[in-house]
Amino acid sequence: MSKMWKKMSVVWWLLVAVLVAFSIEEVQSDTSDHKYKSGDEVPIYANKVGPFHNPSETYRFFDLPFCLPAHLKEKPEALGEVLNGDRLVSAPYKLDFMVEKDSAIVCRKKLTKQEVAKFRSAVTKDYYFQMYYDDLPFWGFLGKVEKDKNDPSEERYYLFKHLHFEILYNKDRVIEINAKADPNAVVDLTEDKEVEVEFMYTVRWKETNIPFENRMEKYSQSSSQPHHLEIHWFSIINSCVTVLLLTGFLATILMRVLKNDFVKYAHDEEAADDQEETGWKYIHGDVFRYPKYKSLFAAALGSGTQLFALALFIFILALVGVFYPYNRGALFTALVVIYALTSGIAGYTASSFYHQLEGSNWVRNLLLTGCLFCGPLFLTFCFLNTVAIAYTATAALPFGTIVVIVLIWSLVTSPLLVLGGIAGKNSKAEFQAPVRTTKYPREIPPLPWYRKTIPQMAMAGFLPFSAIYIELYYIFASVWGHRIYTIYSILFIVFIILLIVTAFITVALTYFQLAAEDHEWWWRSFLCGGSTGVFIYGYCLYYYYERSDMSGFMQTSFFFGYMACICYGFFLMLGMIGFRAALFFVRHIYRSIKCE
Repeated sequence: MSKMWKKMSVVWWLLVAVLVAFSIEEVQSDTSDHKYKSGDEVPIYANKVGPFHNPSETYRFFDLPFCLPAHLKEKPEALGEVLNGDRLVSAPYKLDFMVEKDSAIVCRKKLTKQEVAKFRSAVTKDYYFQMYYDDLPFWGFLGKVEKDKNDPSEERYYLFKHLHFEILYNKDRVIEINAKADPNAVVDLTEDKEVEVEFMYTVRWKETNIPFENRMEKYSQSSSQPHHLEIHWFSIINSCVTVLLLTGFLATILMRVLKNDFVKYAHDEEAADDQEETGWKYIHGDVFRYPKYKSLFAAALGSGTQLFALALFIFILALVGVFYPYNRGALFTALVVIYALTSGIAGYTASSFYHQLEGSNWVRNLLLTGCLFCGPLFLTFCFLNTVAIAYTATAALPFGTIVVIVLIWSLVTSPLLVLGGIAGKNSKAEFQAPVRTTKYPREIPPLPWYRKTIPQMAMAGFLPFSAIYIELYYIFASVWGHRIYTIYSILFIVFIILLIVTAFITVALTYFQLAAEDHEWWWRSFLCGGSTGVFIYGYCLYYYYERSDMSGFMQTSFFFGYMACICYGFFLMLGMIGFRAALFFVRHIYRSIKCE
């Protein structure tokens, strides 16, 4: 057993070392000294185009009939970049270091009726493009829609044909790039007819004192202006103080009630041993009776523990600065790699707890643990990837990337899950129950409707959700919009508050359930703890229809499909937190009294 655990530890630390090395390498590759001399070629890549309000619906740049460069080549992408939908190819512009150009011609092109229709459709849907110049992202719109001067009820569609590049430099390094279209240099695409277009661009270089190390700060500041940041902090502090005051108030009440219970039960023991017991002491012989579907319960605990560990590692990487703005794909790569590394935690936790519950079919339990979260995620991915393929969007993963993910799952995730499961099965841990369980369960008395599972889940999920409600908008605007989220310290504080409030509200509801002589608290505590995930999904509906301009089948399916998986992950993680807190509380109160 010890040898196996040592081997598992060695594998774990090797994989952690690989992850750290990857993170450092990725950071260094993006912030290395990109030095150029006058006239040197600076790499510029075209990435993607898509509707501005549908961030998931992006297409390859040359899916639209732009001018092709003389030598079209694709930039090799890392795993996270491909998952992010990036498909970088050489751009048709030539922006050499310190070389200014005035109305340089990219190409002269005769657009066919079909190509005119493509561009017109893109302009109608408010398409934008994204490019990278020396690893700096920049954006621009393809065209504009205006009212017809002769007939205001009609609209005319114009394609921009002249881009103005303004590039800032500090000595021998590129610091910033901006691209603006000339609003007067346009091509009318309103009618279905062939059009002659002469695509042009102008380049201007300006010197700046901004150091190379700070060139990415522009992207952080653009989405968090000082007054926005102050409002953000004030809102979070206000929310946290309100929730903590309410939590403290409830905690005080609960502690006083418990103190009275302990005094009452101690007095009852001294007065008359044969006096009939009431309340939570009355069910001491049933409170540690193992739950139904204990294999599923242990698997849910294992998956929740793994997702909790994943969240902690992601926060650590975020707080040390790995996920700086436009470190392309770093977050997705970290999610895939860390999830694979933490699968051993899921296997060990599930198998160990299942063993404590005297379960015998540990192989089935391990399979259930491996599929509980990955199964729904895999099915969702298959459906959404099919949708992306039908749309020919960049969100569709290439076959090679799918093979890499399958290899990670088969060579890392599954072996670590099995090793963790074997270690958990062979662990000598026993379930610590301070009181003995009777042979036959007591009948649960009839309960009012508000003590049923669904109303209890609604009460349990509301308070934690209110603690994170304000922060959810900023996260959604970053994930499903074009804002950049960089204030990870606030997010970490909110996450800690979420865990504390979830644990406390579950403990409080568990006490009231036991006081009503309902001993089936195991699944109830898990469901109440995880119910915040249901509230978050409810917020998804509100955000989609009230706070965003997203539309179309692909964007809608991506938003609700992947948010369902994320909310399900929150359900498992917070359910685990709720149950662990309730288990600690129940053990404590029954250890504090004398039960025959």
